[in-house]
Amino acid sequence: MQIHTPDWVKHAVFYQIFPDRFARSKQPRQRFLRNTNWEDWNATPTLQGYKGGDLWGVLENLDYIQDLGINAIYFTPIFQSASNHRYHTYDYYQVDPMLGGNPAFQELLDAAHARNIKVVLDGVFNHSSRGFFFFHDVLENGPYSPWVDWFKIEGWPLSPYNGEFPANYKGWAGNRALPVFNHENPEVREYIMEIAEFWVKFGIDGWRLDVPFEITAPGFWQEFRQRVKAINPDAYIVGEVWGDAREWLDGTQFDGVMNYLFAAPTIAFTAGDRVDLEQVKGRSYHPYPPLFAAEYAAKMQELLQLYPWEIQLTQLNLLASHDTARLISIAGGDKASVELATLLLLTFPGAPSIYYGDEVGLPGRLDPDSRRGFPIEADWDREILDIHRQLIALRHTYPCLRTGDYQVLHSQGELYVFARTLDKEELAIAVNAGTVSAKANIDTINLHTQPNKLLYGSAEVEWQTEGDIKSLSLNLPPRSGCILGVG
Repeated sequence: MQIHTPDWVKHAVFYQIFPDRFARSKQPRQRFLRNTNWEDWNATPTLQGYKGGDLWGVLENLDYIQDLGINAIYFTPIFQSASNHRYHTYDYYQVDPMLGGNPAFQELLDAAHARNIKVVLDGVFNHSSRGFFFFHDVLENGPYSPWVDWFKIEGWPLSPYNGEFPANYKGWAGNRALPVFNHENPEVREYIMEIAEFWVKFGIDGWRLDVPFEITAPGFWQEFRQRVKAINPDAYIVGEVWGDAREWLDGTQFDGVMNYLFAAPTIAFTAGDRVDLEQVKGRSYHPYPPLFAAEYAAKMQELLQLYPWEIQLTQLNLLASHDTARLISIAGGDKASVELATLLLLTFPGAPSIYYGDEVGLPGRLDPDSRRGFPIEADWDREILDIHRQLIALRHTYPCLRTGDYQVLHSQGELYVFARTLDKEELAIAVNAGTVSAKANIDTINLHTQPNKLLYGSAEVEWQTEGDIKSLSLNLPPRSGCILGVG
């Protein structure tokens, strides 16, 4: 079967925004809440406090986002909810009034599209919340509710708040705040499909699906894809699957997944023994133990062989998200780890995703700390920001970094060198994760050109030719990387 994925995703650089924490609007707006005592923007986030970020704040910062080189935004949930992260959905048809409601989202969507920036929303379709109207009706009316079969009721009475009693219904991960839908019920299934269709018709460019592996009703995700793609064949469908996702990446369901299988080895290679294990425990990815270059090469080759190439090009690659600690905190504050990992992220097949604030060096331990307010400009790490700007610009400049072949040229010790090639365009990328300079003579028999111009980073580069054999002599400073193109 021929697999089709949205072409725009192959050329996208995503920016993941947690709406409550990115920006508060500075302009006078029609506000739902005027005199709220928001949590202090710069204070350590709490599990339940709101900082008051809104969609108008994102709108007012589109210049910054565009100047960074971003051309796609993935929002964590924006629908009405009683939680700062909004994974407890109250109403799937209403953008949260605290964020500005549907009018603010329409304004933002139009402004983003005017700049050729795509917008992907988070779809939380496995579970709703205690305040969701249909579930609330069950709480009020018990077995007489017309919605009783929409959820997985196990007995009566229901206990949605008092932990001293059994909930008597299934909640996601045992959490009674998150009643799980009964996806075997055709009405529930249709309801979710219509939500997906509504927002695609509204103009969004795709869905990121929360815990889609929890929904096991036969044919559910196949129908979801058919319904969404019938409205917009270029809509992006990306699932939150932390491990091997072949079950969902057969071309009939998702276009990609959040690629934690890229994140973990990349952090293990670039940060090595600097990884703060407390910041990765209890998460479903494993950025440890430290990897040498040969082990990293093996992991990347294994990953690239896991899915069809068309799917590889629309994977959502990342180093951190709202569900992990931030990279700089995982790496114990080591900026070189951030630079090297970001270099590998921006040169890997698939769409890179940058978690808001990572590009300015925002730290953050496990959530809720990883969901801090975006820092004021005076607190930005300009060096890390410049690294991101340069690498994003290079990705946009060279098509081979987006859709070119990926071939490992050298992987010994802590030096990793690979090439991205597309037709006659060839780039060589090298990373030295070690604390001393790394030298290597690299056989480049598979390259047609001789990349010798430093497009990024610093290194001593020399090409040698003996008969028909070309070799690249490379000397890379410690804890550094470079990109070579044809001069």
